[in-house]
Amino acid sequence: MNKTLLFVTVLVIATCGLIYELIVGALASYLLGDSITQFSTVIGGYLFAMGIGSYLSRFLEKGLAQRFVEVELGVALVGGFCAPVLFLTFAMTDVFRVAVYGSVLVIGTLVGLEIPLLLRILKDQVKFKDLVSQVLTFDYLGALFASVCFPLFFVPKLGLVRTSLLFGLLNALVGLWSTWLLGPVLAHPTRLRVKAVALSLLLLVALALGDRLTAFSEENLYADEVVHTSTSPYQRIVLTRGKRGFSLFLNGNLQFASVDEYRYHESLVHPAMVRGGSVERVLILGGGDGLAAREALRYPEVQSVTLVDLDPAITGLATRYEELARLNHHALSHPKVRVINTDAMKFLAEGEALFDVVIVDFPDPNNFSLGKLYTTGFYKLLKRRLAKDGVAVVQSTSPLYARRSFWCVNTTLKAAGFWTEPYHALVPSFGEWGYVMVAHEAPPRRRPLPEGLLFLDDGTLEGLTRFPPDMGPLPAEVNRLNNQVLVHYYEEEWRRWN
Repeated sequence: MNKTLLFVTVLVIATCGLIYELIVGALASYLLGDSITQFSTVIGGYLFAMGIGSYLSRFLEKGLAQRFVEVELGVALVGGFCAPVLFLTFAMTDVFRVAVYGSVLVIGTLVGLEIPLLLRILKDQVKFKDLVSQVLTFDYLGALFASVCFPLFFVPKLGLVRTSLLFGLLNALVGLWSTWLLGPVLAHPTRLRVKAVALSLLLLVALALGDRLTAFSEENLYADEVVHTSTSPYQRIVLTRGKRGFSLFLNGNLQFASVDEYRYHESLVHPAMVRGGSVERVLILGGGDGLAAREALRYPEVQSVTLVDLDPAITGLATRYEELARLNHHALSHPKVRVINTDAMKFLAEGEALFDVVIVDFPDPNNFSLGKLYTTGFYKLLKRRLAKDGVAVVQSTSPLYARRSFWCVNTTLKAAGFWTEPYHALVPSFGEWGYVMVAHEAPPRRRPLPEGLLFLDDGTLEGLTRFPPDMGPLPAEVNRLNNQVLVHYYEEEWRRWN
């Protein structure tokens, strides 16, 4: 029995086990939102299941090598197909949460069996103190490798489905080579080899068809035809096209629909632009699709538009994907526009230049990494970069569906020292949507709306600040970095509508 290869086996199975855990956690956060909750419950459930597996190993008395190989093949089957199965479960059934935690329980239990079985197989070959230290060393090295490579390489290069299938194949090959490593103590090595080869071929075929499996899953996930998909280190990007135009989804969440995005973007940009003391220097935070930039460029006084978006995949798509580039009037290729791919908080903290108008167009605060961009800390940085007579606007989720969340944004902006003016507009693809305009002090109307707008005119603009009783102010805590109360409000309120 080659002990070195068995320790390499430990490294591989530790890597595979953590990869499956990360895949399920990422999928749950993509499709359910609230990444902190999803990863916390998936990790906790996975560790609990590993404990169950470790406990159950005590009841295996005979044929330990045989059981080890069978466990490897079981992990390969369940772990390898977990991503495509979970995608389809979300798209076609109402039991996605059950499937998530069921897969966590099964995979975790099987992985929990692996190390105890290996320790017992090797106990007569290696001194106990050396055995435990070496096995755990390779186990932890595998976990480190998986945790580093998963976000940096596997997700952006392969995507979740192909990563799942690739590591399933790797697990199956571990099972196959284990039939030779453990050959002297296996009762039926040939039978196990046939199973391992069959499973490896199945996973290899699925891996070759990985893009088709992903496309099939996403076609069932979205109502319209999927015309573009890509995965960046930050998110899953999907474009769909239907009878009413095309739509952009990030991590399964609708960002805009071309049929009515003009309502959202005109309402986001123009109320601030017509009240800014100057509009020469415009800053857009988020808005990588270029649609807010399109609206800002309607003003001939604009000298520069600085667009800061974290993900170069989004700004690249908005520049190169012809249908989206036409929709944003090729705004990101305009000579007045400068695109910077960096974290918005870092950009505000590190610079000194002031801006006349700032348009904050982030996704909704459905997780804590986004929630930090709605805190007093972020808004104080924003205030520092806003010119004396400048005006800013923050997209602030729906005052109808997430009423307390909306007013929490307003409360937080006030706590940061801003004068605020909340307003809302109806965007059919989203429903009633809210914004908060801010400034150092109340700004007067300084310029007319540009020509050619499809939604806003002077009468409509005046009506945006009127709130009916079911969207009116509610008391809310200030959203700070150390409490992120807004994320909790948001999750609780939107859960009622989903």
